[in-house]
Amino acid sequence: MRIARFSIDGNVAFGAVEGDSPDSLVLDIIKGIPYADFELSGTKVPLKKVRLLPPVLPNKVVAIGRNYAEHAAELGNEVPDVPIAFFKPTTSVIGSGDAIEYPSFSDDLHHEAELAVVIGRMCREVPRERVKDVIFGYTCANDVTARDVQQREKQWARAKGFDTSCPLGPWVETDVDPGNLAIQATVNGEQRQLGRTSDMIRSIEDLVVHITEAMTLLPGDVILTGTPAGVGPLHVGDEVAVTIEGIGTLTNKVIKRG
Repeated sequence: MRIARFSIDGNVAFGAVEGDSPDSLVLDIIKGIPYADFELSGTKVPLKKVRLLPPVLPNKVVAIGRNYAEHAAELGNEVPDVPIAFFKPTTSVIGSGDAIEYPSFSDDLHHEAELAVVIGRMCREVPRERVKDVIFGYTCANDVTARDVQQREKQWARAKGFDTSCPLGPWVETDVDPGNLAIQATVNGEQRQLGRTSDMIRSIEDLVVHITEAMTLLPGDVILTGTPAGVGPLHVGDEVAVTIEGIGTLTNKVIKRG
């Protein structure tokens, strides 16, 4: 099931996305919240008449660096012995169709297409065999990075945590096997990144176990699983799209901040 979060007439709701072709997609409004047992209301609205919002409002976004060997190599880095984890704040999260604001303190903004894991229940110290039980679903993400800032500052908080640096969407897919999905990024229609989630150095199970050894994850929290090779620059006016097989396409334009 595809679960979207949207606004219409000033109201915010969740809905199940139904249909196949983009022009025929409709939302069946959900009664309650999607992380618990819910019912479909039967009230349906065309997707083109609503504004899609970030599919979740995470308490935290835990991102993983250098989880694809070719991406680590293209930036001159070695594969780390343990996963590199960092945070992107909730203020960095935007939805599909929202603008990425080019930060004033950077001259080298990059796209990073990623599979995002959405947590469905509060969990800590999750054993490997129970990882699937705590996952709500998956969505597309773009770990937008100020590469020049990342290279000159030891901590990545500013480089990867600035406002609008974490596009998520367009919705959460709850019924997909994440083990071998095609993931790509295009800029103005030109392909930049193309990889498969099977190329991850550490699996989703590895990451959930590793992260929850240290911290409690809450419903709606997001894990970014790393990016394949092909990252590259974004400029004001560009349109960047992240597409993941079986999930959908996340699209954002880059604008000048302020």
